Amino acid sequence: MGPHLILLGPPASGKGTQGRRLAESLGLSYLSTGALLREAVENGTPAGKEAEPILERGGYVSDELMGSIIEPWLEKNREGWVLDGFPRTIAQDDFLRGWLAGHSQRIDAVISLEVPKEDLIERIERRVECPDCRWSGQKSDLAGGGRCPKCGGEAGRRMDDSLENFLSRFDEFSLHTSPVIERYASVGGLTACDATAPVDTVAEGILKTVQRIITDGQTA
Repeated sequence: MGPHLILLGPPASGKGTQGRRLAESLGLSYLSTGALLREAVENGTPAGKEAEPILERGGYVSDELMGSIIEPWLEKNREGWVLDGFPRTIAQDDFLRGWLAGHSQRIDAVISLEVPKEDLIERIERRVECPDCRWSGQKSDLAGGGRCPKCGGEAGRRMDDSLENFLSRFDEFSLHTSPVIERYASVGGLTACDATAPVDTVAEGILKTVQRIITDGQTA
């Protein structure tokens, strides 16, 4: 069974890009809770209808709703994964720890991506996402005609990307997710990563860190 890894960090810190790359490098499943929620909204599912007004104002959905969406995915992907941006709250972390314990599994590493707020605002203004394959990146990453470099779909700005929404999400992160990061840091289960470097450099550093943690047997 592969490792269970978590990437945490403020909005636009690169969790999606780095999470996918890490999962591909290690042959693991990858989950972006944000992409999962946006897909539910676009498909008009009951969870999507409940989440849509919350996402539109840049908020986070309730712990209960998030758990109901995450649990089926966890059931299907037990062989190792990378979670992007989950858990966002202490309650979600309690849920994840409980679920893993009930399935004789554990969290192997937690990586915190660190980027100054002013840099994050610049990234938000340039960020795009493909609605077909959920690739996300910067406008400069797009192929010809504004196409997704992964599947060729028509990429564009995310529905929840605006300065107002970013500031709201950043405040939510500071209030609710920072305590999760502090929890893992307090037990020595957290590795902080400077995510201001070029994407390839950050990816290489994260991969080496995770490989070392797994080799050493350190867990969160």
